[in-house]
Amino acid sequence: MQQARLFEFNGIFAGVDEAGRGPLAGPVAAAAVILHPDRPIDGLADSKKLSAAQREALAEEIRARSLSWSVAWADPAEIDAMNILAATMLAMRRSILGLSYLPPHVKVDGNRLPNLTFGGARIQGEAIVGGDDSIAAISAASIIAKTTRDRMMVELDRIYPCYGFARHKGYGTEAHRARLREHGPCREHRYTFAPVRAAS
Repeated sequence: MQQARLFEFNGIFAGVDEAGRGPLAGPVAAAAVILHPDRPIDGLADSKKLSAAQREALAEEIRARSLSWSVAWADPAEIDAMNILAATMLAMRRSILGLSYLPPHVKVDGNRLPNLTFGGARIQGEAIVGGDDSIAAISAASIIAKTTRDRMMVELDRIYPCYGFARHKGYGTEAHRARLREHGPCREHRYTFAPVRAAS
């Protein structure tokens, strides 16, 4: 990774979004994407409105054509230690730090911003409710965060096959809750979430 530096081109900004705030298990992931102004990507939308195949194809295109992209996460232990909102903000901050260039501005899906002071520099930020479906760079971040987290949950399924992580990605489906009651939680569960606490 290049040392982060201010990227001064006019109009350049990073879109930031998260995936996985609601599940009972696994990390919360966040991505930051700086799209190339001269290389638009067709089909960008809120990741929840796309099929898995569409998300994967777009994620490959985003990684290849963006000026810079980064993905980061906060793990279940961090979520339990600081709460899911704070952990989400931490993951977003980490994703911005992972960019090759520190952008002068970020647009974040939702109604809150992470800490945007990095060393001696503070970048501008805008929180946009519904931004993942209206701002292309945020849509791109949504897709990168979602596809990365889904792959992580598939990997966790190989380690903890009894929970079915590959199918439900850690969300609180009835099948997941039944496995929780049967087997109890593992280290990838969020113990401060009520259904996990009840199964402990």
